[in-house]
Parts: sequence; C-alpha cells; structure tokens
Amino acid sequence: MYKAPCGRLSGLIGVSVKQTLVQNAPQWKQTARSLIQLHKRDPSSWLTYQRLNFLKRQYVAKNSSELLQRAVPKPAPSLTTVDERDDDGVERQVQRIPTIDPVVTDTDPRSEDVTGEAPPGTATSEPDADDAAARRDSASPDETPHVHVETDEARDARLDRQWKLLKVDVADLPDIYAKLAKIKLTALVVTSAAAGFAMAPVPFDPLIFFVASLGTCLASCTANSINQYFEVPFDSNMNRTKNRPLVRGQISPLHAVSFALACGIPGIALLTVAVNPLTGFLGALNIFLYTCCYTPLKRHSIANTWVGAVVGAIPPVMGWTAATGCLEPGALLMGGFLYCWQFPHFNALSWNLREDYSRGGYRMMSVTHPGMCKRVALRHSLGLIGLSTLAPVLDVTTWTFPVISLPINLYISYLAFRFHRRGDRSSARKLFFCSLWHLPMLLLLALTCKKPRGGQEAPPTAAPALALQS
Repeated sequence: MYKAPCGRLSGLIGVSVKQTLVQNAPQWKQTARSLIQLHKRDPSSWLTYQRLNFLKRQYVAKNSSELLQRAVPKPAPSLTTVDERDDDGVERQVQRIPTIDPVVTDTDPRSEDVTGEAPPGTATSEPDADDAAARRDSASPDETPHVHVETDEARDARLDRQWKLLKVDVADLPDIYAKLAKIKLTALVVTSAAAGFAMAPVPFDPLIFFVASLGTCLASCTANSINQYFEVPFDSNMNRTKNRPLVRGQISPLHAVSFALACGIPGIALLTVAVNPLTGFLGALNIFLYTCCYTPLKRHSIANTWVGAVVGAIPPVMGWTAATGCLEPGALLMGGFLYCWQFPHFNALSWNLREDYSRGGYRMMSVTHPGMCKRVALRHSLGLIGLSTLAPVLDVTTWTFPVISLPINLYISYLAFRFHRRGDRSSARKLFFCSLWHLPMLLLLALTCKKPRGGQEAPPTAAPALALQS
C-alpha cells in the first residue's frame, strides 16, 4: 500500500537530481579543465592541506587572534645620571655617556719613530716608494687567492641539516601505516567490539560480524592517525613517542591525513550502510571524542582520562548494537567493564611515565594529582567486582560468572591497593601487567557464562520425546 507513493517520490527526486547534473555538467568540466591547466602552469600553487583551516597545526598559542611568539627586544644601554657642580656652585644632573672600548688597529712598527729623523745615509722621501715597490715584487703572479675547500664529510653534514625532499619507500609503508594506526591499540578495540557482538542475545551472523569488525578497525585507524597528526610537536619531546612516523619524518603530514580519510570514510560508511545507522553514529562519535575532545584535553585538564575512558567504552557498545540494532542495558554493562578497566590500566602506565608526560606538556593525574591517580585506580578496580555481580541481574550472564570472575577481580583490586599504599614503580608495573591479561580473561569468562536465549533451551522440550520412546 505504501510502495507506490514512495516509488513516485524517489522517482521525482531522481529526475530532479539528474536534470541538475545535466545542466551543471558543462560548467563543472570547464572548471576542472581550468584547474588542471593552472596546476600544470604553476605547480607551486597546488591545493594542499595547508589551505584547509581545520587541518592547520596550531603550534603556537593564540590570544585574540594574535600570535604570542615574539622575540625579546634588545635592551637599550642604560644611561647613568650623576650630580655635577659647575664653577658658579649650582648643582645639576648630567647623564653620563657609557664608555666605549677602544678599537685596536694594526700599526706599522716603523711608524713608532716619532722623531722624524731618517736613518743615516738614506733620503727621507725614498723609503715609502722603495717599500711599495718591494711589496709589489714580493707578490708572485702565480699565487692564487685563498679559497676554502669543503670536504665531502662536511658537505654531507651540511646537507643533512637542510630540508631535503621526502622520499618514501613503498616497502616501508605497511610498517609505517601500522605505527600510524597504533596497531596494538586497534587490535584491542576490535577485540572489545567483537566481545560486545558475541555477548548480544541474538543469533550470530558471521557476515555482519566481519563487516562490523572491519568498520570498527578502520574507524580506530582514523582516530589514531589524526591523534598523531595533532601531537607531532609534543611527541617529539617524549622518549615513548619520539619514534613515531610523523615525528621522524618518515611520511608527510598530508600523507597521514590522506591515510586517515581513506580509512575513516569507508569505515563509517560500512558501519552505517552495511550494519545499521546507530553503529555508524557511535563510530563517528568515537572518532570525534578521541580527536577533538581527548587529544586537546591532554594538555589542559586531567579530565582527559575520563573522556578517554568513555572513548574506550564505546567499541563494545558498538559490537552490541551491530548485532541487535538497539541500545540495551547489556550494551551499557559491556561498556562499563571497559570503562572501569581503563583506570587501573592507564594510571599504572602513566605512573612510570610521569617524567615523559611532564616533558611533553600533558596534564595527567600521575603528574599533577598523584594521590588522586592512586585512589581512582583502586576505586575502579573494585568497581569491576560490582559490575560482574550486576551481569546476571541484567540477564546477560548466569550467576556462575560473578563467582568464577571473583578471583581475578580480587587480584587486580589487591594490586591496585598495593599501588595505592606504596605508590612506587614496582607496584605500578605489576598492576599494569596484570591489567593486560585481566581484560581478555574477564571477557572470555563472560562469554562462557553467557545466558542462553529462549530458543536455545532445548533440553526441556526433548524430555517428553524420551518418555514417549520408553
């Protein structure tokens, strides 16, 4: 009943779009032809990312659209004021001129004879002419002027200090792209999204699972690439990040932005069209939060840790929505696991990198609020126990899950308590390494204790059949 009106509406829209394209096609061809001719005539005026205001890197602070990068003017010589008394007995203030160092010049040793007497037996007017002739005769006509000869080593060193054309080896691109996308972090994001998909109470669809994982991977690559693009001048000051591709100049910033766009546009399109619009929206929201909220907040406020925890909690929610198409309490529970886990993980990591973060200009809890850093890690470690108990209440898992996950949750809470009491490098390192295996183990236990759906409860229906056979 509703197909005919929708078909007419889509047909009218298609006809109007086609007419617009046909009318504007000659003008677009002429514009493209003029741009191509302009680029061939003057390659220096090619359109680059530097023309785009939203991609310009703000390396200097701004205040009311005025750059605050100014050179300190050279101070003027100060004039001392002294009191002098003239012959009439009147006192007045006179500025004393600063002394000037005398300039030493080379003098002719023969000019030291100030008596004006010439040596006996010589005329007084002849020595100057004889000396000038002797100087002219002493200069050999074959003598070449002194020329500084630059050695090959000095020339190579001088050229290394100058700007050179950036050459990228195609064989190195996979490794560069892996570093640009933070492949280990991306793998963790995809794993958490896959866990959310697997925990959803719907039949498992391998095709949707593959497309959702691929889209999440591409979205994570985009967010990490843009993050490194914005943090080049700060990463160069940290030992942990000074070997990143953009810091070392292995690829250009335009190349990195192009890679981010090449991953982000297809990734969000896959999540929106092939999965569902809700998952695509969450993927785009996560890219925005990571690049436009978390990245600049790292240099202004310790709230960046909480924003980063929200960013890390969204991938399992994306996996759940990819399977079900809606937000449910179970999706928020899976996101809560990732949210609480990130605080003991990251706070322990940043504790041993305090000097590095301080050198890079990042405001982390471990740098500015060390006591809060330890308390927050302990608080959220204990929160994992509460979330595990909440899982069977929300019909996500059975009651076996809180019991079998209690030992690992108690162990990470114990290490967080030791970190809170001692606050040394050793306790922070143990808590960090424990968090690396704690999350996969927790998600695996939740998957094994997943509550079966109504259609999976086959044993009650099979019992009458056995009775009839007997």
